[in-house]
Amino acid sequence: MITITERAANKVKQVISRRGKGEGIRLGVRTTGCSGMAYVLEYVDCPVPDDQCVECLGCKLFVDPKSSAYLQGMTIDYVRNGLNEGFEFKNPNERDRCGCGESFRV
Repeated sequence: MITITERAANKVKQVISRRGKGEGIRLGVRTTGCSGMAYVLEYVDCPVPDDQCVECLGCKLFVDPKSSAYLQGMTIDYVRNGLNEGFEFKNPNERDRCGCGESFRV
């Protein structure tokens, strides 16, 4: 199961509201970077039938079946650190993360 913090859920709802359309966000992984995989977030206007849908705090997260195994138990947060802000992924399946923080390995 994937969870999302209240801060992250509020940010997703805010962005979708500002965008004016959308069912939620799709969370996935793709092969890239120095450690092998990276997280991908994209808007979902029309859900794909094979996607798993997780509803948490009024926010819909869609996960494609191929990415699901890599994301089990993950928590998504939204953090501000100085001038930087963004989504933070806390994934218990990660074994290692690259120095720049863009990719991970399971």
